[in-house]
Amino acid sequence: MLTAVRVSVEEYLSTTYRPDCDYVDGEVLERNVGEIDHARFQGRLNAFLSGLEQKLGIWVAPELRVQVSPQRFRIPDVTVTLGKPRGRYVTDAPFLLIEILSERDSLRTIQDRVDDYRAMGVPHIWVIDPETATGWDASSGAPVVARDGVLRTSGPDIVVRLSELLG
Repeated sequence: MLTAVRVSVEEYLSTTYRPDCDYVDGEVLERNVGEIDHARFQGRLNAFLSGLEQKLGIWVAPELRVQVSPQRFRIPDVTVTLGKPRGRYVTDAPFLLIEILSERDSLRTIQDRVDDYRAMGVPHIWVIDPETATGWDASSGAPVVARDGVLRTSGPDIVVRLSELLG
């Protein structure tokens, strides 16, 4: 990762980053992206969830800016909202945010992201490691491993069997 760059919220929102970057308290922070396992799983997960949009009334997008607080924007790997968000980026708590681990992700970095999502009021937060085919529900308290390899939400009910998407 490169050194963080300090800019205003306005400059961040008017700049195109490739790939898009997080914005945390005035700093533009690069994200770990572009690894084969991560990219492949993200694509398959996004396609699976997109196939549920009409049936469940959800809206799914990869790598969408989510304003978690006035001075913080995160780019989750997959964002699921109840209906299409208003505006250019998400400002209301999404229904589900998913982070897919990359080889270079640290526990501290993922925990910071999860903490931001919880503070925003996101009801469902998943962290998935495609290398080990392990998923955690990080929605409240300590992350809980999906021992059966299945991650779930309720209201609407989303069920993701990791083995089917990682295989």
